[in-house]
Amino acid sequence: MDFSQYHCLKENTSNFYNQRECVRCPALNNDKVHFNSEGFNHLIYKGDRSERDKGVQMMKFKLFPSALKIIGLSTTYQEYDEEIKNIRKKKYKKIIFESGAVKYWGLVAIINNTRVKAVVRQIGDGQKHFWSVIPAWKKCHYREIKFISNAFGDMEDE
Repeated sequence: MDFSQYHCLKENTSNFYNQRECVRCPALNNDKVHFNSEGFNHLIYKGDRSERDKGVQMMKFKLFPSALKIIGLSTTYQEYDEEIKNIRKKKYKKIIFESGAVKYWGLVAIINNTRVKAVVRQIGDGQKHFWSVIPAWKKCHYREIKFISNAFGDMEDE
């Protein structure tokens, strides 16, 4: 992969990303999906704050316009996950950690012959915000495989 375009692509994507304040998402009851710094940073860094491979970052930068389109046009979400995590909060000028729900929605579409998944996240009762974009050409979670096989089985029974 040619990394010579990395900085230019990163800067262009950052500028494009920062021009977006929010987009209404029909799949999420027309709620606004915000584009904050957490979402853009997640394109560059993994959850443990280690930097993603440059090739992966470039792929995510290139897919971001598709994610924006998916969020604005999708009328259904294909994946949902919710977990309880320790959430970092500011309270009385101090940083504390409290348990709270973190929700994720996966919106999948085929754009330019590529299956793309846009992920929206919500921490507690906060705003929904863009979290990630992934080329979704393979199944990597057991629950996805199980869901698809159950759905296929249901179709055969009819």
